[in-house]
Amino acid sequence: MTTTTAAAELTATFRSMASDIRVTVVRPGPHAAAAVDAARAAIRAVALHLTRFDPASALSRANGRPSSWHVVPAELAEAVEEAERAHRVTGGLFDPRVLDRLLAWGYDRTFDEVVRAVADGVPAGVPTPGPTRAPRPPWRPTVLPGDDRRLVHLGGSPIDLGGIGKGLAVRRAAAALAGAGSAVLVDAGGDEWLGGAGPEGDGWHVGVEDPHGGDDPLLVLSVTDSGCATSSIRRRRWVAGDGTPVHHLVDPRTGRPGGPGLAAVTVLHPDPAWAEVWSKTLFLAGAVEVEAQASVRGLAAAWVTETGAVRVSPAMEPHVRWRAA
Repeated sequence: MTTTTAAAELTATFRSMASDIRVTVVRPGPHAAAAVDAARAAIRAVALHLTRFDPASALSRANGRPSSWHVVPAELAEAVEEAERAHRVTGGLFDPRVLDRLLAWGYDRTFDEVVRAVADGVPAGVPTPGPTRAPRPPWRPTVLPGDDRRLVHLGGSPIDLGGIGKGLAVRRAAAALAGAGSAVLVDAGGDEWLGGAGPEGDGWHVGVEDPHGGDDPLLVLSVTDSGCATSSIRRRRWVAGDGTPVHHLVDPRTGRPGGPGLAAVTVLHPDPAWAEVWSKTLFLAGAVEVEAQASVRGLAAAWVTETGAVRVSPAMEPHVRWRAA
């Protein structure tokens, strides 16, 4: 971890959840350093318990026996509760049970390891033939009340909590930073909390990257007291063992890569975990439905199509500070 102190800013950077993490406090108060340490600890605790790439993690142990009860840390219990709520609210479009598809496509190790294996000519799994899958019943895990450790039943299926887990880590870090300064930032590689009005008092300036690989942002947003999350296929896409292009955003209705016609979706939401949920859900809606879904839910969303077109919802429009010509 590297910490820098200036007259008006305290920043800590470290690596966690396969991302470069940055925590910044603007005009830090007397307890800012302790708050930054607490935010870092909160992120690392979520990463420790929710990773599926460490067989010793709480999630891996629960996934090993998904039809049994498990005593788990509060971080995993909270993630299961929020994921189940997201599953209900989105009508099943958010479904962590897509883990079986990811494993079938070779995403059974960290993504960096998947990329290295493919580059070395090692097949990364083979997709199940056929464009559709049999409908699954609604996901109904159970979490019993408790304090630091709680009882969880996954409902019979192993799950992946990578996306919502990162959002929850940002949520917990933001809570740890409350009151630490005039404004705070938690940046976890695509999932962010932007508290207060930023260093200049006119909102944090957030660049929406080009999912097609351009170096310059496509939009710059002005954000105050909001979570921000982007679901994109710019990085996490690969070729499975049979030559089929795949990516990590799986449509649970088909068991195939989702988001037809889209390259990325960015959402602002008061809760960073739900910014993550809605960015993924809107992405899976695809280019035909994303605008209607964002509008009917009143979501501040921006999306980039496969052809490079950039669109924003009515609720996002007030946040647009600049857009590429």
